Amino acid sequence: MAAMNVGKGEMDFPPGLISFIDEWKQKPGSLIMILHKTQETFGYIPREAAEKLSVLTGVSMARIYGVVTFYHFFKTTKPGKNIVSVCMGTACYLKGAQDLLDETRKLLGIAPGGVSEDGLFSVDAVRCVGCCGLAPVLTVGTETYGKLTKDMIPDILAKYKK
Repeated sequence: MAAMNVGKGEMDFPPGLISFIDEWKQKPGSLIMILHKTQETFGYIPREAAEKLSVLTGVSMARIYGVVTFYHFFKTTKPGKNIVSVCMGTACYLKGAQDLLDETRKLLGIAPGGVSEDGLFSVDAVRCVGCCGLAPVLTVGTETYGKLTKDMIPDILAKYKK
């Protein structure tokens, strides 16, 4: 993760991000790509980063926040180290995804949009992850777990509590 210069209310962008922005800022429709790269760099898009993007690209804060809040993928708060995503697509939902989501949040003590006290976990309800044959599904980072019941959640979470 890149360093923040929080004393001045500004973020220090690494050279790779600056060069990416410089390369793409004049191209039509590039804001989403720039936001993806920013989130990839910091793990989320904090206000300070959005402000700096506005200065670097000439795009208004209103437009940046309009895009960030419209698309579910973008985060404005720092997520947990392990992001648990519960698929709420039709197949998963019909096979009990809501129970998985409720149980995961209960076990971790996380409200929607929250992060566990130890900073290890955040939980998101997401749309289809493309594993309908394994419904219901959840992912932790890049690992996918399918054909789940809520009784299986504690063992899955335990793998990431180290």
